[in-house]
Amino acid sequence: MHILAIFRDAVTITIFVFSMMVFVDWLNVRTRGGMTTALQGRKWREYVLASFLGATPGCLGAFMNVSLYVHGLISFGAIVGGMIATSGDESYVMLSLFPKQALILFGGLFLAGIVFGAISDWIANRIGIAPCEACRLQEVHPQELTPFRWKTVRENLLRPSPVRIAFLALMAGLLVIASLGVVGPKSWNWMRITLVVLLALGTGLGLASTEHYLRVHIIGHILRKHTLRVFLWTFGALLVLSFLPPQETVRAFIQGHIWLVFLFAGLLGIIPESGPHMIFVMMYAAGLIPFSVLFVSSFVQDGHGMLPLFAVSLRDSLRVKAFNLGFGLAVGGILYLFGV
Repeated sequence: MHILAIFRDAVTITIFVFSMMVFVDWLNVRTRGGMTTALQGRKWREYVLASFLGATPGCLGAFMNVSLYVHGLISFGAIVGGMIATSGDESYVMLSLFPKQALILFGGLFLAGIVFGAISDWIANRIGIAPCEACRLQEVHPQELTPFRWKTVRENLLRPSPVRIAFLALMAGLLVIASLGVVGPKSWNWMRITLVVLLALGTGLGLASTEHYLRVHIIGHILRKHTLRVFLWTFGALLVLSFLPPQETVRAFIQGHIWLVFLFAGLLGIIPESGPHMIFVMMYAAGLIPFSVLFVSSFVQDGHGMLPLFAVSLRDSLRVKAFNLGFGLAVGGILYLFGV
């Protein structure tokens, strides 16, 4: 693949990821208070909702799970299940490359999170694993939950800050080039329509959001901490794949060493970072690995959703990773034996 074509594909994927991140972040913030309340109660609620939060694209659901765990609101098994369901920033890329299979994957991880969350609590109770002690980690700022008001939109239009002007100019530019087909699909298919709609929603959010939300969530978190990293890892993965031997040669090698590929996918998943796992996403999109290998990679890895827990309790973090690695390799191996 020509370097310019690789660059264009990486830019297209990054724009799609960025636009989805903005929408999902807003959705997470708007529902955060209700989720926190709903997680309290019976055990099955913890497993279902922790897995649901983990299955939402990106790292925000995982961060919420960690916050709830260290505040003593969910169990050890629930945090294990939530991390099983989490796929990090790679989830956005999968949605842009193979949406049908990605949704099947997310659904499978969601169910696995519930089942193995309950199993993890059963094991933890029998070997004496105590849950993390409650502590202060993450708070919901009242200014993040400000409802939509036309007054806010009017004030933002009449007296926009330099940051807001720059953001709106960026979103308008992306919206124009996506609509014209400069990036993304050349024809009006589902991906182009979805991309334009998401960018339009992001532009509207830039008009309606508070200054705090714009600076902290969109600029500080999504743009600075995620977007550039997604582009670099995506570009790098595509570049590596372009230098591989012909697909049939690679596929034959993988089939001959499939258990080493499984082990590598699981071990790489221990890294608490979004990016290294992108290689398995690209390999699956290219038809080089079976779904079961991608499932193992997504099962074990959780982007950088675990980083806040590493800062609070290294012991609990390593336990969660150990549970996920063991369960992930077992389930992935079973799927492969069944021809998945």
